[in-house]
Amino acid sequence: MTNLNIQTHFKDELSISADYELVVAKYRPIFAKIAQGAVEREQQRILPYEPIQWLKQVGFGALRVPVKFGGDGVSLAQLFQLLIELAKADSNVVQALRGHFAFVEDRLNAHKLTSQSLWFNRFVQGDLVGNAWTEIGQVKIGDVITRVTQKNNELVVNGKKYYSTGTIFADWVDLFAYDESTDQHVIAAISRHAFGVEILDDWNGFGQKTTGSGTLNLLNVAIARDHILPFEQRFKYQTAFYQVIHLATLTGIAQSAVATFIDEVQKRDRIFSHGNADLVRNDPQILQVIGKASAQAYASQSITISTAEALQKAYLSHFGGSEVKNIQANIDAELESSQGQVVISELVLDLTSHLFNALGASASSTEKQLDRFWRNARVVSSHNPLIYKEKVIGDWEVNRQPLPFVWQIGASPKVKSA
Repeated sequence: MTNLNIQTHFKDELSISADYELVVAKYRPIFAKIAQGAVEREQQRILPYEPIQWLKQVGFGALRVPVKFGGDGVSLAQLFQLLIELAKADSNVVQALRGHFAFVEDRLNAHKLTSQSLWFNRFVQGDLVGNAWTEIGQVKIGDVITRVTQKNNELVVNGKKYYSTGTIFADWVDLFAYDESTDQHVIAAISRHAFGVEILDDWNGFGQKTTGSGTLNLLNVAIARDHILPFEQRFKYQTAFYQVIHLATLTGIAQSAVATFIDEVQKRDRIFSHGNADLVRNDPQILQVIGKASAQAYASQSITISTAEALQKAYLSHFGGSEVKNIQANIDAELESSQGQVVISELVLDLTSHLFNALGASASSTEKQLDRFWRNARVVSSHNPLIYKEKVIGDWEVNRQPLPFVWQIGASPKVKSA
């Protein structure tokens, strides 16, 4: 990494790498504990308050905080490897923490210009950040209804968000809004516990059921000026970063699915009269099903870690001396994350469906919840439409059309409001 020519005065304040086995040893017992209750939470739609609290208590939210400030100082490849392990235990928990790690990454980048010791200390103490960017309904594309305004000599936020992933478990909210006092798009970092904040557990997706991705209502929520951050200063590789968290989540789902179906095959004592062996575990066609899924999960992990390494280069290039290299590193990260999404989504959706060929009709039992792997993978893969990712990759390859680093969703201007 030193060939990126990092400016000398930043070297001790960056998250470059850690001893992975030493770091993960702190967290694997928690991952195992989380895994034990995953099926019950899925069956009964129990939100993972306890699992997230366990992670807070051992400092999981400070993984990327530099060692100098009390964190683990892991690289992005190491972070995503840890998220894969956590997603294997319960993919909903990783999804719930997605906004937190993105906000941490933003503060890591902001540290180049302004000390972020206050936020680093909060992360080390266990504070978590939720996500609240998206508005639904008739909000037009390119617009945002959530507003920061001046009221009685103080700044307040009003608005309504959906897909507020992880906010119900968090201490802070990473909120996208428009600041009318400065006429700019901003991130408003508000306290989750502030007066006027209401969070509804009304997420109704058929997968990723316990991620806390429901509605956030804000009524005259007070905010300090120093907690309003210009959106244009957001870290450049944010879209890629958010996407690679999805890739880590999908990889964890894949690994968990393969391990679970292997266990089911090993235990199965019923066979079909037209099968190929006296035990299912010895049937070559069943072994072929498991073997292919295992290879797909391996490929998913390999691609995810490769994209994470591209993100790490983008992070370090931010602290280097060459803006040209910084721009290229961000292009590489965006391209690789997009390519990874296209491939991994299809790999994991395929394996979580075809693994059922290794078992009989009993695999559809709601008690076993084996369908959770496909359902969760399907929902994660739906966040950023694959067809548009394929299109922008193709447009880059053929025409060198710039990749979209920031994009939005909203009502079409062709549709009239009710």
